Amino acid sequence: MPPAEVVVGIGLRRGTSADTIRAALREGVADHRIAGLATIARRRAEPGLLAVAADLQVPLRSFSAEELSVVAVPNPGDRTRTAVGTASVAEAAALLATGGGPLVLPKRVVHGVVLAAALYRR
Repeated sequence: MPPAEVVVGIGLRRGTSADTIRAALREGVADHRIAGLATIARRRAEPGLLAVAADLQVPLRSFSAEELSVVAVPNPGDRTRTAVGTASVAEAAALLATGGGPLVLPKRVVHGVVLAAALYRR
């Protein structure tokens, strides 16, 4: 059976390098094929994230904190809510980008990058 195609939601700190993001994706999403990336709008222009999306040749979608905040997720975070105005970036972005998932990889932190993945449906 071929690996599932997923959209990976990503939460990261400003200035996170492309090398760090690539390493996190290799380790955290290794058994899946990445069909897209998604994040919060305030991180949309991060050079490392843009470089990784270009390298993977996948779209990078972004959502406002308001859009992300209405998505029910299994692992909301109070610290995230305080920092960016929504309890979830990675899980909520992955779910929004796929039109509802399902979530196949719940939130995990790899090399300081928060990842979650939802099944991509064509």
